[in-house]
Amino acid sequence: MSNSVTDTPSSSPKRSFFQTLELDTRLLGMIGAFILVALVFNILTDGRFLTPRNIFNLTIQTVSVAIMATGMVFIIVTRHIDLSVGAVLAACSALMAMTQVRFLPETLGLGHWAIPWITIAVGITLGAVIGAVNGWLVGYQGIPAFIVTLGGFLIWRNVGWYQTGGQTIGPLDQTFMMFGGINGTLGGTASWIVGVVAVLFTIFAIFNARRTKASHGFAVKPLWAEVALAGILTSAIVGFIAILTSYQVPERVVARDPAKYGCEIAEGCTPVYGLPISVLLLIAIAAIMTVIARKTRFGRYIFATGGNPDAAALSGINTRLLTVKIFALMGVLCAIAAVVASSRLANHSNDLGTLDELRVIAAAVIGGTALSGGIGTIYGAILGALIMQSLQSGMAMVGVDAPLQNIVVGVVLVVAVFIDIQYRKRVGGK
Repeated sequence: MSNSVTDTPSSSPKRSFFQTLELDTRLLGMIGAFILVALVFNILTDGRFLTPRNIFNLTIQTVSVAIMATGMVFIIVTRHIDLSVGAVLAACSALMAMTQVRFLPETLGLGHWAIPWITIAVGITLGAVIGAVNGWLVGYQGIPAFIVTLGGFLIWRNVGWYQTGGQTIGPLDQTFMMFGGINGTLGGTASWIVGVVAVLFTIFAIFNARRTKASHGFAVKPLWAEVALAGILTSAIVGFIAILTSYQVPERVVARDPAKYGCEIAEGCTPVYGLPISVLLLIAIAAIMTVIARKTRFGRYIFATGGNPDAAALSGINTRLLTVKIFALMGVLCAIAAVVASSRLANHSNDLGTLDELRVIAAAVIGGTALSGGIGTIYGAILGALIMQSLQSGMAMVGVDAPLQNIVVGVVLVVAVFIDIQYRKRVGGK
């Protein structure tokens, strides 16, 4: 009789709750960092940081940088950089302001319905042209993106200054200003309708993805994990809408035009702001950019080129034309961000977009976009923009001087890159 040892099947290693949910570790880290920042500033401001009013303001202040950060992800993924985004924003804003305040009223008449839409089209066209020129210089002429966009940083802000003669241009068109946040919100009922639709779509997307995986024979998460993920996302959506719809319009604002809020008189009228249109715009752009990154040939080419430019070129990808498209897309996003930024202020000022280069690049990097190329996510960049804005808003509320605020932002950027490098070394070493 041989001495044999009975083999027992090895049990699979235990997985944590978050591992079972298959959530991105970096995403969890960024969410944790955001929660920590919010709690610290809430304590330092005696509970004022996490009020509905401040959260509302925080969201609308984040939008313009977050929109540009989604495009910066593609730029950095392909191993380039764009230092001109703030200047392009300023140039597009200046042209749009002059178009709707000076040029179009003279031809179409004051208050014409087409003025805001023609204005936005003109701004987006300028942004696309500037971006395409940058991409052509980088892709076809071989000039480093750092030099091209550094030149653009100096050129386009001053082009914007010359367009307006150094003047602040306003007030802007009422319809145009609806994209700015405080001047354009959905109110309570419409916000909850959007929230319910978002919840239903989220649940459908989760379980439809599970069904698709199962039908193709791929491994799926346990059902309880799918339900838990749906519950977490539903709670986040409902909580966000609940906070925004608890921010009431001040009575003095209602008194200016009670009929606008469905009231005959201001006294006793308690409307709420609800979901800003600018935030809806950001969500739409984030969804489109995510689909481009994950589901289109263009997106696959971007990440393939960032991962290995030489191999991408040898495989038949026209990397030069791809560079033009990416920079043109970045220009379009700068123009859209200009719509949001200028309409939030109700005018164009010549310092609009100042230091946005720092904020946009920092948001993308903090969000996990690797400066070495090939890696980056849209949702990470948006969360990075939210963290950056939370830091700045919190420091302003505490009373930190502007120079010290910039020092802190610079330190956070360096630390974020350091942590990212260490994280990738650890993951790569396993």
